[in-house]
Amino acid sequence: MPGPHFFVDRSLGRKQVPVALRNAGWDLVTLAEHYGIPADQAVEDVTWLELAGGHRWPVLMKDERIRYRPAERAAVIGHGVRAFYLTSGNLSGRQMADLFIANQSAIWNRAVEGGPALFAVSPSGVREIPLDD
Repeated sequence: MPGPHFFVDRSLGRKQVPVALRNAGWDLVTLAEHYGIPADQAVEDVTWLELAGGHRWPVLMKDERIRYRPAERAAVIGHGVRAFYLTSGNLSGRQMADLFIANQSAIWNRAVEGGPALFAVSPSGVREIPLDD
């Protein structure tokens, strides 16, 4: 059974992470593929969060600060986005991809559930982060 269709934020890069995930069977579109290069660099987070929510695309990113930014948190909630972020910011592209792939089952299962949610992805697993704190 195919997995969900993901939206990959620019924070994960344009090539290495998306290629590795696709090679592991993930269906996805990157911000750069959707908006084009170099236009992707100017797209505001709230804009692509609305896009992802409208298409019901779960989001992959490494920006955990999203939960502290009122406009972005409101976009996640308002557009029903399910977002998965890496807890460590100092990883190579290969390490980032490996971390998502290692947690593939948990991510895919949570990605298809309804409603807005934010999930931290770490070597110890995937855990939901409250959006109301």
